Amino acid sequence: MSTSTTTVLVFSHRPEVRESIIGAIGRRPAPDLPRIDYVEAGTVADVLSEVDAGRADLVVLDGEAQPTGGMGVSRQLKNEIEDCPPIVLTVRRRDDRWLATWSQADAVLVHPLDPLSSAETVAEVLRAAVPAAVRA
Repeated sequence: MSTSTTTVLVFSHRPEVRESIIGAIGRRPAPDLPRIDYVEAGTVADVLSEVDAGRADLVVLDGEAQPTGGMGVSRQLKNEIEDCPPIVLTVRRRDDRWLATWSQADAVLVHPLDPLSSAETVAEVLRAAVPAAVRA
């Protein structure tokens, strides 16, 4: 992960969902973390290409994406990518949080996305994934 920016890949087949995720997380989720550069993906093929190439420091997946939901994509990435970046999953219903466990996601956000908790959750995941010496 670069100390100047962090690349976050946001996947949903709906541009408005990608926009709401980006808006909720913001450009800098915490003062001790680098600024975020977002890459948007509208298809699973785009997600796989970016992650395979190692161009994502964090992946945020829409659990409601069609035709393939983020939960299945998360599980696939975690099982097939050796050095898989951390994954945050968004779900529509709080009751779907258990599915994130199955999907092996590192964290879950529930719609409607709250900017404070979304930024805090992403910051926690990034901190856990990157040693403090690299972030400094």
